[in-house]
Amino acid sequence: MKFSTREDIEAPIDHVFAQISDFAGFERRALRQGADVRRLGDGPAQVGTQWDVSFKLRGRDRQMQVTLSALEVPEMYQIDATSDGMNAETLVELVALSPRRTRLAVAIDLRPRSLTARVLLQSMKLAKTKLNKRFKARVLEYAEEIEDSYRKQG
Repeated sequence: MKFSTREDIEAPIDHVFAQISDFAGFERRALRQGADVRRLGDGPAQVGTQWDVSFKLRGRDRQMQVTLSALEVPEMYQIDATSDGMNAETLVELVALSPRRTRLAVAIDLRPRSLTARVLLQSMKLAKTKLNKRFKARVLEYAEEIEDSYRKQG
């Protein structure tokens, strides 16, 4: 099952990439929302950087291993996540439309690895329209945060 959207942001590509690749900021955000995030390794995020993430979802403890599998500054990065029964591939791409305008494209592809995950994805397909709207709204909200941070900076 795939979710994808794109948003145009009134900010230069370098600023947008710096914001969307702030992995330490994502770690802090996840911690505030109750997840336990442990980064494996030190230094700046690079291809091969991994995180172990644990969180509660629908009353059960879940484990996920997240890997930064591709990184091309300032155009894109890809994150692969693996949990008990599902794989998720997230691709984040940027295109400079002009010196001060950038297009952000985000795509998430979910693939089941177990019967339970297959059933979960089947039920998600029934609500795909609603889930897609929520996904697009979240990306739009994040794009607006990036625009605001650029306006405050300059």
